[in-house]
Amino acid sequence: MADHPIRQIAYFVPDVRAAALVHHRHYGSGPYFVAEHIPLRTSLHRGVARPFDHSSAYGQWGPLMIEFVQQNNPGPSAMHDLYPERSGRQGMHHVALFVDDLAAEIARYNAAGHETALYAEMNDGFAFAMMDTVAQTGHMVELYQPVASLTGFYDYVAKCAARFDGTDPVRTITFT
Repeated sequence: MADHPIRQIAYFVPDVRAAALVHHRHYGSGPYFVAEHIPLRTSLHRGVARPFDHSSAYGQWGPLMIEFVQQNNPGPSAMHDLYPERSGRQGMHHVALFVDDLAAEIARYNAAGHETALYAEMNDGFAFAMMDTVAQTGHMVELYQPVASLTGFYDYVAKCAARFDGTDPVRTITFT
């Protein structure tokens, strides 16, 4: 991870809107952009095709993006690996890194003994992976390549945060 700075810290929560609002009130972060039921064309949990219906809130807190993630469907997932379903537990889930070659980084993590907890692709082909580094770090690591759609979104969130006056701290967006 030394070659890749942390770009995002993500928390698993039962309600992304409520979590974003609490974080904003406590730390002044935001604004947060909420995407409901993010569409995935591929979702593999530990190599098995499984649905992963999730919503996320994305905001800025200083130099880092903060993400709150809720899982909308029951069943096994990288989220429930750390926070079992119906346990009521929530907390930090992963940090995200930009990598030059997603497949090569997945292979490197796998070779180091870190299983791929989630491999997913959005409808536009954007892919990401969640690597199980829990035994080593206490959390997972999300990997993705810095493609234009992703870096543009990161830039947008950061620019909105730079102008943020506290008005409308939780907003809705749509990913197709």
